[in-house]
Parts: sequence; C-alpha cells; structure tokens
Amino acid sequence: MSRSAHPAGPRHADVLPEGHYSAPPTDLNALDPKVWARTVERRADGVLTVGGVGVDRLADTHGTPAYILDESDFRARCRAWRQAFGDDADVFYAGKAFLSRAVVRWLREEGLNLDVCSGGELATALAAGMPASAIAFHGNNKSAAEIRRAVEAGVGRIVVDSYEEIDRVAAAARELGVRQPVLVRVTVGVEAHTHEFIATAHEDQKFGLALAGGTALEGIRRVLAAEDGLELLGVHSHIGSQIFDLAGFEVSARRVVQLMGTVRDEFGVTLPEIDLGGGLGIAYTAGDDPLEPADIAKTLRDIVERECAAAGLAVPRLSVEPGRAIIGPSAFTLYEVGTVKPLEGLRTYVSVDGGMSDNIRTALYDAEYSVALVSRTSEALPMLVRVVGKHCESGDIVVRDAYLPADLAPGDLIAVAATGAYCRSMASNYNHVLRPPVVAVTEGEDRVIVRRETEEDLLRLDVG
Repeated sequence: MSRSAHPAGPRHADVLPEGHYSAPPTDLNALDPKVWARTVERRADGVLTVGGVGVDRLADTHGTPAYILDESDFRARCRAWRQAFGDDADVFYAGKAFLSRAVVRWLREEGLNLDVCSGGELATALAAGMPASAIAFHGNNKSAAEIRRAVEAGVGRIVVDSYEEIDRVAAAARELGVRQPVLVRVTVGVEAHTHEFIATAHEDQKFGLALAGGTALEGIRRVLAAEDGLELLGVHSHIGSQIFDLAGFEVSARRVVQLMGTVRDEFGVTLPEIDLGGGLGIAYTAGDDPLEPADIAKTLRDIVERECAAAGLAVPRLSVEPGRAIIGPSAFTLYEVGTVKPLEGLRTYVSVDGGMSDNIRTALYDAEYSVALVSRTSEALPMLVRVVGKHCESGDIVVRDAYLPADLAPGDLIAVAATGAYCRSMASNYNHVLRPPVVAVTEGEDRVIVRRETEEDLLRLDVG
C-alpha cells in the first residue's frame, strides 16, 4: 500500500488491559513542544514539517529510516547553555551523545567546547577544526596510543580515571616535553535517580576514583607528585544521566568541595576548577519535566558558592558537560510503517523499517518515547500500539506503549521524537541492517551530514 493509501474509515480501537496504561490522548494530531524540536509543526494536511521541510519530501529524498536533525534547534540550545553559564564558566558538549563534523563546526560557531571519550571522537573533533585547547578527553580506559595522540594534539584537559592512567598521561607528557592539564574524576557515592546502567557516581561501578577510603585523595597526590608532566586543574564529578532533580548535584558538589578543602589543607594547593559533569534530562514524553539551562546554571552556581563559602575556599571556575540536553530534543527518527498486526484484547504491533539497530535504548534502558503519525491527519480512534523493528529479536522494541490512530496502515510515516542523543551513536549493523543517515534541516533546506550506509560499506570491511 502506498503512503497516501489508507483505510477510508477508522478501525475499532483496541480493548485496553485494565490498570496498566494511561488514558489515550484527546488529540493524536497534537505535538507537545516539550518533546519535539522547536521548528517542528504540522501543515494543514497533517504532514509534519521541520525547518519548513515536510517529512514527505524528506522520506522521498533520503529514504527511511532517517534521523532528522533540526539545526536551528540545536544551535538555539547551544546558545541557551552558553548564555546561562556566561564567560566565567565552561560548557563542554558531550560528544558521546552524537558527534559529526557538522556538529563540531556548529559547536565552534556557537562558542561551546567539546568533550570526547575515544580516539575516534577525538579524530572527528580535530578533523572538523575544533581547537585542541577546547577539547576535554574522558574515558575509563584510554589506550596509550589515544593518550599520546591527545597530549600531542594539545587537548585542553584529560580527565584521569585511575592510578594507571595518571602514570600513562604523565609518561606521554614527559616524552613529548609538555605539562598536560588534567582533572581527577571523583566517584562521590551519590546514586542519581535514574536507570542503574546510567548512574555513574555510586561506588560499585567502573568510573573514577572513590572518595571512600581516600582513593581520590591518593590520586590527587600522585598527580601533584608528577608535576613535571602533569598540571592539576581540579576535580571532576558526574553522577548519572537523564536527571531532573538537582539534589544529587548538591550532595556531589558538597563532597567535591570538601575534597578540595582537604587538598588545600594537606598539600597547600588551591584547585582552580570544578567540573560537575552533565546528565541533565530531557522530555521524551509529556510526563517529563526538564529544567531550563538558566535555572540549572543558577542552581549549580549557588550550590558551589555556598559550599565554597562553608569550606573557606575561593570559588573555582565551573564546568558542565551537557550532551543529551542539547542534541536529544533536536532530532527525531522518521520511519515507514511496514505491517500492522492487531492482538485482540492486548495491543497492535506496528512494525517499522528500522528498530534496535537505530535505537537500542529501549532494549537497554527500557526507555520511553513519544511517537506520532506524521504523513497525514487522522480522526480515527486511538489504539494502543507497540512500535517494533524488523530485527530477529523479540526485544526489538522502539516504543513499548503508545497510542496511534486506529486507521494506521502500511506506507504511513511515523516519527519517534527526541532521538538525537545516543541513537545514532549507539547504532549497529545487527542483521546486517544499514545504519540510517543523519539529515540536517534548517530554513527550508535539507542536507545529509552523515550518509546512509550501503551494502558496499559492509562488504568493504569483510575481507573474506
């Protein structure tokens, strides 16, 4: 059935199981501005547009599935974070959320720094012209080659994560005849209220040096002892991801500032910087209530200033690392419906031409998303659906539970909102499915910034 063809009248909506699902929305054509990018709207015929371009045109030009990125939305979010924190603080975009050469150029133009966590991300940053001095290099197990390349390039900071890494960075810096600025990543013992796989500051996990038992303080001592190769800028803490409550940051900042006070008292060194990481949440569904950058900046500044005053410390320069909070809402994934399979008394399974290869987050984190019919309007009754992919896995779920019009049919286009963060970054070739393109749209123009993979790409890596 073509995209324009669909049943003339609504099918009967599914009977809903009792006591488990929220009531269906009153208007399936409405778009929640918290969830969708700024320029997304509907035309009179119901077709979704972004940056003035209809998804019908995007699908015809670029195919589906495709990640559609609202460039003006991304830039506006960059500016909001930059303006919120001002010139006396640093905003590092967390490249792990999504990175490409175009994004790096946008970051440079909007005045943000960049956080990378692998040699590949570093290579992308440098290839796109990001000044090395504006790059921070993260990671819990950086290789000797990655460290040497970062030091040789002159990255502005390396966040050291272990005793071994302190030694590796110091050795590379001495060999190259430089002093490499570093921050020590501290595990502060705060469990953010998030999924266990993305909570990163409790003690039983792989990141950082724990405050407990003096491990972090010993790491700082070792950095100071390697002063011929290392320059200690300060301390770093990251408590998790998809966080809406800043109470965890208050506890984290208090403990980090107390550590800085101990460093002053024991080593006579006042550390000039504190990095509180990122992890601020975005709205994936109408029930999510993210904070605005200005409110985040004010709260974090107040916390640091209060804790420093209590410890008798000068207020250090503050750094933050938003990734998802910038790129997440700026993109959506466009799919074509392939099959619609009702299960009487349960739900309807809607299969699309992508799946867990372009969005693994639902399988990994039980993530929730908003989805909409975007190729037309519909007055049909809402039906409870599960949007699934084309992969040979029962766990191949894109949206676990949502409502779509009951006249949904093969050939319709649907879009899953807020997929800018981690979807393309974590994409795979499972079942040898080709990874989708990333298409940037702004002011009526669309262009590919990461092209769709081809079968030739797959076969080129297979040397037989």
